[in-house]
Amino acid sequence: MAPSLLVVTVTYNSSSAIGSFLSSLATAVSSPFSTIIVDNASADVEATRAIVSATDARLIALDENGGYGAGITAGIDAFGPSPDYILVVNPDVHFAEHSIDTLLEIAEQYPDAGSVGPRILDPDDTVYPSARNLPSLRTGIGHAVFSRAWPNNPWTRRYRRSDSTGDTLRDAGWLSGACLLVRSEAYNEIGGFDPSFFMYFEDVDLGARLGRAGWRNLYAPQASVVHTGAHSTSQNAGAMERVHHESAYRFLSRKYTGWYLAPLRLAIRFALAVRVWWRSR
Repeated sequence: MAPSLLVVTVTYNSSSAIGSFLSSLATAVSSPFSTIIVDNASADVEATRAIVSATDARLIALDENGGYGAGITAGIDAFGPSPDYILVVNPDVHFAEHSIDTLLEIAEQYPDAGSVGPRILDPDDTVYPSARNLPSLRTGIGHAVFSRAWPNNPWTRRYRRSDSTGDTLRDAGWLSGACLLVRSEAYNEIGGFDPSFFMYFEDVDLGARLGRAGWRNLYAPQASVVHTGAHSTSQNAGAMERVHHESAYRFLSRKYTGWYLAPLRLAIRFALAVRVWWRSR
């Protein structure tokens, strides 16, 4: 019997993308599945509702925007019985035919895989580095300081993984939440997404906690999707830049705990604040 699957996406003023998302989803998986769309208090929720009403998907309209991870949690909680797998995905993703079938097949082949992520392509068909190492202090600082002026610097290469564009199934520290198949057993064991991450780094944190619990994060380039762009976040780029760096600090400060590391945490906060100022000036 085919494993049960719940697809959950979170929309925020995404009515222009949701129709294409649902159309490609129908060709990506051949076995029965359920779809829940959680709207994070969008201005265009009625337009989204009209599109969704013509499909088998279910729309949950929230009164407040609690962030991406909280929206995913609301969708999972509303579903009720735990499925075998949960596909966490952005609404501006376009699926290749049978791509989800491939992810499910790989997850079934590797029962120790807590998450499985596909190859993610940008609209110009370049491969987005969606399977990365967990950020450390050294790679994080090097990537933050040099990634724009010197894109091929060694710290960015180490963080993004030089083999991110390869064709081989491999382990990763974390996988992009733009499209991520999660085993419900593993997801429930670690408590799901941490709602304190409003946006960004919720997928890094999830991958880190899955790894600490003994689960693998598998990058599966045999399946591919196209991520058409940061649709909702681009609507307020300045604010999202600040949120991104706040989430980065939250993740790193939790990694480097202890009273004796207080000066280090202060230095990280200062460096990230300077980077926000520099990028948004």
